[in-house]
This record gives sequence, structure tokens and C-alpha cells, in this order.
Amino acid sequence: MSDVENKDIEAAPETQAQDTAREPDERAPRAKNKAFFRKKVCRFCTQKTTITYKDADMLRRYTTERGKILPRRITGTCAKHQRRLALEIKRARSICLLPFVAD
Repeated sequence: MSDVENKDIEAAPETQAQDTAREPDERAPRAKNKAFFRKKVCRFCTQKTTITYKDADMLRRYTTERGKILPRRITGTCAKHQRRLALEIKRARSICLLPFVAD
């Protein structure tokens, strides 16, 4: 019987070691299920369009419902056009083509 008890005692640390070894493996499939990230492209660079304050419908696409300017990580515009876009949105707001804040 002592041999059986020794095997149980020896087996217990091995199962604990295996349990800790399984935890990282269980996390690995989550990383594989991650969605493929597609790089956003600046619409103004690809279509060669200019940004003007007069085109309020186009500028509305780059603002939230509450009137905030969307960041470039969301819209995908390049830094150059994001600066220009922010300037033109502010101009459109000052002449009442766009709201400063939603009601």
C-alpha cells in the first residue's frame, strides 16, 4: 500500500504542473480568433478631393451625432487631411452650416 500512496503523492505535483501548463495554451486560441485588421486609407488622398467648408454633408460624416470631430484612427484620414478637415469643420460651424453641439 505504501507504493500506491507514494504514486498518488508523486502524481499530485505533476497534475498541478500540467494544469499551469494548460493555462497559456487555453489563451492561445483566443488570439487566433482575432479578426483580421485592414488598414484604413485616406479618402481624400485616394480620390484627390478637396475639403471645403461649403460641403456640409461631407463634413457631417466626420462628426459624431453630438457634434464632436471624429479622430483619424476611426475615420482613416491621414494627418495632413485630418488637420485640414478639423479646420474646415470649425469654419462650417462658425457660419452655422454645422452645429457646435447637438440638441
